[in-house]
Amino acid sequence: MPKLDKFDIAILNCLQEDARATNVEIAERVNLSPSPCLRRIRNLEKSGLLRGYRADIDRKEAGLGLTVFVELKVGHHSKENSEAQQAALLAIPEVVACHLISGTADFLAEVVVADLAAYEKVMSEKLLVLPGVVDLRSNFAIRTIKTNGALKLPQPE
Repeated sequence: MPKLDKFDIAILNCLQEDARATNVEIAERVNLSPSPCLRRIRNLEKSGLLRGYRADIDRKEAGLGLTVFVELKVGHHSKENSEAQQAALLAIPEVVACHLISGTADFLAEVVVADLAAYEKVMSEKLLVLPGVVDLRSNFAIRTIKTNGALKLPQPE
């Protein structure tokens, strides 16, 4: 990971606020000229710290009104089983986020679908047939308060 200075942090904060801002707009906001600003952005991209740019789509407006947090417990723990589980979860488009966790479950997946009938189909046809799954628990979001929040980046020393 590159050592971030105050300009890098400021650039990343600008991009978190508005990823469509032009290089000139970002340069003005962070007090750099456009050329060094663009060079820094490219370096952040090359380093892998800045992974990409995407649209923030309103789930309900897109017809995806149900968010489900699914806890998956795997029966036999091994590196191979974990890798197979991860690959299978990555291949499910309705899974928008997934974490390997500690506690009573092994994985926590965020599933976004249109409605309960759509979730039932994903659960029965995609989640319950995952390799090694012995338990699945679904927690339904009643209301979404915050998603995709900006990261509070550490300040340079």
